[in-house]
Amino acid sequence: MTPDLKDWKVVVYGLAKSGLAAIRLLRAKGARVTALDARTEEALGETARELKAQGVTLVTGPTPPGLLESQRLVVVSPGVPLALPEIQKARAAGVPVWGEVELAWRYLSHLPLIGITGTNGKSTTTALTGELFSRGGGRTFVGGNLGRPLAEAALSPGEWEALVVELSSFQLEGIDTLRPRGSTILNLTPDHLDRYASHAAYGEAKARIFRNQARGDFVVVNADDADVMRLAEAAKVPVYGFSLTGRPVAAAPRLAGMAVAQSGGFRFEGAGDKGESFTLTNRALRGGHNAQNAMAAALLARLAGVPHEAVQAGLDSYPGLPHRLESVRVLDGVEWVNDSKATNVDSVLVALRAFQKDVLLIAGGKGKGAPYKPMVDEGRGKVKGVLTIGQDAETLARAYEGNCPVYACGTLAEAVRQARILAKSGDTVLLSPACASYDQFQNFEHRGDTFKHLVREL
Repeated sequence: MTPDLKDWKVVVYGLAKSGLAAIRLLRAKGARVTALDARTEEALGETARELKAQGVTLVTGPTPPGLLESQRLVVVSPGVPLALPEIQKARAAGVPVWGEVELAWRYLSHLPLIGITGTNGKSTTTALTGELFSRGGGRTFVGGNLGRPLAEAALSPGEWEALVVELSSFQLEGIDTLRPRGSTILNLTPDHLDRYASHAAYGEAKARIFRNQARGDFVVVNADDADVMRLAEAAKVPVYGFSLTGRPVAAAPRLAGMAVAQSGGFRFEGAGDKGESFTLTNRALRGGHNAQNAMAAALLARLAGVPHEAVQAGLDSYPGLPHRLESVRVLDGVEWVNDSKATNVDSVLVALRAFQKDVLLIAGGKGKGAPYKPMVDEGRGKVKGVLTIGQDAETLARAYEGNCPVYACGTLAEAVRQARILAKSGDTVLLSPACASYDQFQNFEHRGDTFKHLVREL
């Protein structure tokens, strides 16, 4: 299965992070690489200069006629749709077209790979699963759509004993032989409908994660999600579920075991005759959505052989991802939480469901046009005040008028100052903006880092 690519002519289409990692791997294997990107050389900047200095042929702008058909292999970045006419022509001419993860897998197929996909929660579940595997003592690569491209693992395959990989629908479109030892679809909600003809087509792309699994492999699915359960019917290996209710939404597929939420944690029936329980008290995993993520990660780890005590230790120690319900500090009984990644209303709803009462909400920024009423409704009885910032402050204020006090702060620094005055012991100050950050910050990371700095300076 491991290809000898020495002197192969290969085009890498798309020069984002995964495309550049693919180029490094191909060059290490002796391929003659042409880098193709729709952006101009000027727009690519330092990337263009570095590639040319390394001897990579750089082609920018529209794809020249016949370029892809003249190659031994085409490797596409996830952001490049496989439906593009030039890619279809290459395939018709018999040229293999692989995604970056497929290329990497060709050099990693001797290792167990845990593949994680879904619409929401992929990054948290991937990072958490990696933590559980590491607690089990294995040298674990964690990456894919999260952080490090899989091609980086292929550059040093001897360093790893297991691979935990986040896989987007775009990446799954580009697989051919990639075979996860364990796979999961966490959930499925409408997304990327600018790329897919329908929600069903989007689901079919996700379900490709099952396609190469065989005897000895396993699947983990969200038993509370009807769409996911329907997709799992295509699996040819044992299917395990996780559920907040313990009542799967569909009878098929028949589950080989299930993790079910209970007070203070969850229980897994299927790891042994008596089952086993896990506690879930880590603040980084608060909320129902994170209980689902934790159950999925624990199932993936346990079914792959990670000991129970290592899984529990990982659930306890997992630090969480930055800017996602990140607990910054507790000061005078007040917890300050950074959820800057919540750049839309739906994300704020998830955050609010993680708290029961006494929330001071910092929200605002560059609005996306969605109504804020769902936030207002979800916050009744728990949001005791809203501190507004950024361009959409007045729109937010109108939405909350008559529901709770609104404090016009303008800037994040002023919102933190006001929240320090208003908050009492037992309260939570939650930055969950529901808006993009670009009116006042470079990106959501810059906004979250600024919040953390301000809070730590209190």
